[in-house]
Amino acid sequence: MNELYIEENKSILEAMQQINQNARKILFVHQNKKLLASVTDGDIRRWMMKNGDLQSPVRCAANYQPIYLYEEQADVAIYTMKKYQISAIPIVDKNQILQKVIFATDIIKEHGFFEKEVPVVIMAGGRGTRLSPYTNILPKPLIPIGDYPIVEHIINRFCSYKCRQFYMIVNYKRNMIKAYFDELEKEYQLDFIVEEKVLGTGGGISLLKGKIKDTFILTNCDILIDDDLTKAYKQHKESGNIITMICSLKNFMIPYGVVNIGEDGMIQSMQEKPHMSFFTNTGCYFVEPEVIEDLEYNKPADFPIVIEKYMEEGKRIGVYPIGEDAWLDMGQLDELEKMKARLGC
Repeated sequence: MNELYIEENKSILEAMQQINQNARKILFVHQNKKLLASVTDGDIRRWMMKNGDLQSPVRCAANYQPIYLYEEQADVAIYTMKKYQISAIPIVDKNQILQKVIFATDIIKEHGFFEKEVPVVIMAGGRGTRLSPYTNILPKPLIPIGDYPIVEHIINRFCSYKCRQFYMIVNYKRNMIKAYFDELEKEYQLDFIVEEKVLGTGGGISLLKGKIKDTFILTNCDILIDDDLTKAYKQHKESGNIITMICSLKNFMIPYGVVNIGEDGMIQSMQEKPHMSFFTNTGCYFVEPEVIEDLEYNKPADFPIVIEKYMEEGKRIGVYPIGEDAWLDMGQLDELEKMKARLGC
C-alpha cells in the first residue's frame, strides 16, 4: 500500500509521478503513517493551472480535510463513497494511523435497470409513532438522514434503476410533504395520493385503481434496500407471482441459556446462547396491478392480511431473499441511528 501514501514534504512533481505509477488517481499524505490529507490528480491539475511550482511540497495542493473512516466503520465504506461521490476512502485506527484504502471500483457491483419502466408506490401515510418525538414535528418521510430526508433517499435509489413514475400515499402532515417536494427540481413524476382517513398499508393502494397497469414496486417510506432489485423483478415475472416479498435474512443470538422442557416437566435439552436464523419482511414488494383492482376502494386494509387472503386462495406469493446488511430500516429510534451510521451520516 506504500504506493498510495506520500509524505507531505515530498514535491508535487513526485506526487504526480507516483499517481501515474499507481493508476489510482489519488495519494494520501501522511506523517509517520498518520493521515493528514489527500491529493488527487485533479488537485495537482488545478495547482498547475494556477501556474504553481511543481517543486513545491505536496501540502500546497493537498486537501487537509479528507473523508476517512475508522476501522470499525469499514463496512459503511461503500455508502460513504456514494454519499460524498468519491472513489476511495482511507481507513484509520483510533490514532489516525493509516491501515488501508478501500476503492469503490474494488467493491461496487453496479446494478442494471428494469427491462421496462416500473412505477413505485411509497406508503407514507402513517404517523410514525415509534419515532416520536421526531414525528411530533416532522412526518416520518421527511426525517433527515444526512443531507436528505429518508423518502428522498428512497426515490433516488429507485431513480438509479431508471424508475421515473412515483406515487406517494400521504395522510399525516401531508401538506409538509407536498411543500417539500414542490420546492425540488425533479427529474421524475411524483403524484400524491391523499388518504382522507387512515387506510392502513393495504387500503391506501386501493386509491390507485385505474392508475397502474403493470407490475409495480410497493415500499414503506422508512427503508432502503441495498441489493440488485432487477434480479428480484426478473424472479417475480418468471415465477408468475402476484406478489413477491423482499425478505432479509436475520441472525439473532439469544443472550441466555435456553432450556427445553418435556411434557413430564423434565429438562429435555439445554442450549447455551443459541443462534436463530429467520427471514423477515422488509416492507418492499413487487406487486401485480390486479391486487389494486381486487381491493375495495377506500376501505382500510393491512397489506399482510391481503397477502394471507391470496395465500388462502392459492395465489402465488413469492419471496426474494437478501442479506441482513442489504436491508436498512429506520422504523425505530435505535434503527434510525444505525441507518445514519450505515450511510455515513
